[in-house]
Amino acid sequence: MVCPTTMCQTGTVIPRRDFLALAAAATTPLFAAEPNAIALDPTPQFDLSPHLYMQFMEPLGITDSSVEAAWDYDQDDWRKDFVDAVRDLSPNVIRFGGLFSRYYLWREGVGPAANRPAMRNYAWGGKETNRVGTREFVDLCRRTGAEPLYCVNFLSDGEQRYRNTLEGNRTGDAREAADWVSYANDPDQPDRKRHGSADPFRIQLWQLGNETSYGNATFSKDDAIAHTIEFAKAMKQRDPSIRLIGWGDRGRNGELWVRDLLARAGEHLDYVAIHMMGQSPKRADTVLKGIRYQRDPERAWHELLELSANIETRVTELEQAIGSYDKRIGIAITEGHLSLSPHNANPILCEWLSAAYHARTFNIYQRHGARVKMATAADFQGNRWTVSAVMIPTPSGASYLMPVASIARLFRRHTGAQHIAVKSAPPGLDIAASRTANRIFLHVANLEYRKAVEATFAVAGLRVQSGRVFEIAPEDLRQYVNPDQPNVFAPRESPLSATWRFPAGSVTAIELDLPTG
Repeated sequence: MVCPTTMCQTGTVIPRRDFLALAAAATTPLFAAEPNAIALDPTPQFDLSPHLYMQFMEPLGITDSSVEAAWDYDQDDWRKDFVDAVRDLSPNVIRFGGLFSRYYLWREGVGPAANRPAMRNYAWGGKETNRVGTREFVDLCRRTGAEPLYCVNFLSDGEQRYRNTLEGNRTGDAREAADWVSYANDPDQPDRKRHGSADPFRIQLWQLGNETSYGNATFSKDDAIAHTIEFAKAMKQRDPSIRLIGWGDRGRNGELWVRDLLARAGEHLDYVAIHMMGQSPKRADTVLKGIRYQRDPERAWHELLELSANIETRVTELEQAIGSYDKRIGIAITEGHLSLSPHNANPILCEWLSAAYHARTFNIYQRHGARVKMATAADFQGNRWTVSAVMIPTPSGASYLMPVASIARLFRRHTGAQHIAVKSAPPGLDIAASRTANRIFLHVANLEYRKAVEATFAVAGLRVQSGRVFEIAPEDLRQYVNPDQPNVFAPRESPLSATWRFPAGSVTAIELDLPTG
């Protein structure tokens, strides 16, 4: 049988010349195809943001010495293996902040390194040296192709305890945030020049605080919105071109802040942020606690898929809350990861068992890309927490990517500029599709734990000329990554066959070439 995309002889690799020959013969109407076809409408639906695969960096003190572990004090530079791993991952944004921003005073991280004071890490324990400051963070971003994003000290998100610490007042006001914008972006800023950086850093992305609605010690909604306006005006007065992220997630009474935030402060903002935290099992008898999953890995796989449905629910809820408000306002998911016991250190995240959750999460963000403009699915780097994207062996060794980062790297490298619709697909496959000019990109997760899924490809009104497959498909879904096998989840490239067989639990990127002209 000739399928409408010209790819037919099941399981056979078709060279480009044979694709063309079959294309000339294909006359079956679109979607009258075999029931296992992945049917695509190539009409662009919306532009995809270049920031859907961001990462999040926070100094984590004694909990996970993430930033300090990434710095080579012998070379007085970022560790080369860390830079190489980040360049390979190629995040399009790196955010610096988190709870740390509530007591971070940016002036302590600029100027000669020898003169920078160590600071207490109130949330995470211990002290930070401030060896990594504004210049060093921006330098990492430039060397790895990422855009820097800073969280400003937003009056400590309302936490009064930081006004009177043993070390003094750690709260930052709107003037301090505006001064930071000037230091970073004003071409004539004298302090930055005196510190050895003649050219501006051109930091365009700034978030106002972090998790401002969480807990009982932070701002009320009304106070947070009033300070959002205050900070936005002060910062944009220094550089009107910057893009600001305001906080829109739930407050202590369970109400989303985003509606009132946009109604009162929307004119000053470019994005609203939520954090996709608390992705934890709700079953009393869950196997996603400690190493229980090892007794029943298949059930763990399905429980993780249940949790991934929460991502869709939360994103949809936020979209509905925003409604028809100014389409330029985007959703920024600037933190998010699985929250399993033991806290941030469950070993399942080193295994491919977590892959379907992460791949489906990325696909959800893309499918909602008309509003979702920034997203992450991991903390960034560390040497202990398994929720990290990049693991840094200490005191030495080569940094490597966790499964969530291997999937982010795969999808980031093979993605288009515009989202397109998947009209139908075989059961068991979760797919997001995009397009740039005459090339279509598919991100495919086989959600089946035991069963391979076969599929052909149909594109409305067009014929596929050739294709390539980039696949991560461990034979054992308990396969894991560690320093002894850092590249175990490297994708395998193959030419596309007429009917592609997606192995159980695999994550795949596919490129389809369409006719030019």
